[in-house]
Amino acid sequence: MRLNKTSKMIYISLLVSMALILSLIERMIPVPFIIPGAKLGLANLVIIIAVYTLDNYKESFTVLLLRLFLSAMLGGSISTLLYSATGGILSFIVTILVKELGGKHVSIIGVSASAAIFHNIGQLLAASLILNNFGMFLYLPLLSIAGIGTGIFVGLSANYLLSSLLRLPYFKNNL
Repeated sequence: MRLNKTSKMIYISLLVSMALILSLIERMIPVPFIIPGAKLGLANLVIIIAVYTLDNYKESFTVLLLRLFLSAMLGGSISTLLYSATGGILSFIVTILVKELGGKHVSIIGVSASAAIFHNIGQLLAASLILNNFGMFLYLPLLSIAGIGTGIFVGLSANYLLSSLLRLPYFKNNL
């Protein structure tokens, strides 16, 4: 998306704000899963939108980092920041790899599901290093099932949002 510097800063600020709000709302939702620690990953919806609408991945990564730090400042802790950052950064890397390597063969839904699984892997890696117990990875199959489901949900939502963005005059010409 080609925006002037001010417009881009405003767009990135809006993305960060939306991701932060979704993250804070998600904290208030009781975990509806049988699997402890599983969440919907609503803030990742905004990160996916950023990856698909911003000019470069550096800008999308900025959205992720700002969301992580602001979320930790508004009610998290150092440990939640560590888990979120490890999962979020690994998830972001996989998002870019799957999007680029998959090309037109992998939809935004597949990108999101892949990212969700690797978000779980990142969090388990952080927990394993902190607790010095790699047995934590025995939890991965259960988290992967939840991750695939939530990743599909986030991917479907992102697909819907992107198709809605295409109806806007600016995005119609630039996406």
